[in-house]
Amino acid sequence: MRIGIEAQRLFRTHKQGMDVYALELIKHLQQMDQENEYFIFVKADADTSCLPDAYNFHIVEVQGRSYPDWEQYYLPKAALRHQLDVLHCTANTAPLRYHGNLVLTIHDVTYMEKESLKNDGSTAYQRAGSLYRRLVVPMVAPNASQVMTVSWFQRNCISQSLHLPTDQIEVVHNGVGHQFFQPTNQEKREQVRERYQLPTHYYFFLGNTEYRKNLTGVVQAYALLTQRRNDVPALVMKGIDEPFLTRTLAALGQPDLRERCRLIDYVDTEDLPTLYDMSEAFLFPSLSEGFGIPIIEAMASGTPVITSDTSAMPEIAGDAALLIDPYDPKSIADAMEELLDRPYLAEDLRSRGILRARHFSWRSTAERTLQIYQRFNPEDAAAPYEETLLHQ
Repeated sequence: MRIGIEAQRLFRTHKQGMDVYALELIKHLQQMDQENEYFIFVKADADTSCLPDAYNFHIVEVQGRSYPDWEQYYLPKAALRHQLDVLHCTANTAPLRYHGNLVLTIHDVTYMEKESLKNDGSTAYQRAGSLYRRLVVPMVAPNASQVMTVSWFQRNCISQSLHLPTDQIEVVHNGVGHQFFQPTNQEKREQVRERYQLPTHYYFFLGNTEYRKNLTGVVQAYALLTQRRNDVPALVMKGIDEPFLTRTLAALGQPDLRERCRLIDYVDTEDLPTLYDMSEAFLFPSLSEGFGIPIIEAMASGTPVITSDTSAMPEIAGDAALLIDPYDPKSIADAMEELLDRPYLAEDLRSRGILRARHFSWRSTAERTLQIYQRFNPEDAAAPYEETLLHQ
């Protein structure tokens, strides 16, 4: 088969969740499939070393000024030139005028909500992306040969939002990298602590400025906890910039909390497991998630997880996390305090989290995805016809 995979942002240095999905999928397909021929469509960028070489995997650089014109104009032309049996678009959207077999991964449909377009802390770039997906996804999804998504919860959301029958949507869970299961030694811990100027004890919050990531809820919960007691660990936050945090603290009347917060920028991939591992707990009280890869990354790293009792998060966390109401800061604060007061609970969550994370592997993601690709194998399609001829 000739299989195309859209991975426009694969080579960008600061990878987000959907970029990680594409990278891990391709890497594991490389390990298991030496028969089919793959064409990986990318936009030129700096991190070309993230993907190892494989003789049957070809990197195809596709030009394009913006995300939409790359995807809607240049990608279908490139796909046509390579005579694909199937094209897999990995990041919610796809070319509207592509007429070949199309597999589409829809990670979530939060952009279909009106709130996604509001100026609520999200950047203009994020709002433009939401608008693009809001316009394109309802048109392209019904015409896809196969729609995939990353959780059972999200399958129901897609079905309701886009009016697709649930039996036309395949659920293929995301995975977690094996590096998160590796224990970290003291030397590595000291290196990471110095590199990111980390305090000795800290909670770890990973998010961005989008409203649904719930920075406001985290800050309000942290403020409540610091009012209750003096032994509260620091709050380390990744993905939040200084001006946004300052505005948020001022709006909540908590400017003095700034001295307890440590902001860090992009974290190197090899450092992230250690950053999880050294934290007292990982805070992920998002208002909505299609999956929540950081949940299982933290669990695999042996870190207690506090996450939301809504959307896909209970499905992914199972019984290995403390589930809270993300709209109630007191609920978040109570869970943070419970881990401080009950160290045996924290240890239990560490053990259960590691076991839970082992349910999710990128190899399994790749195996299930390859089975879906195989449905479009022209040789398989021809086999029943050839068998009929043999019996005539």
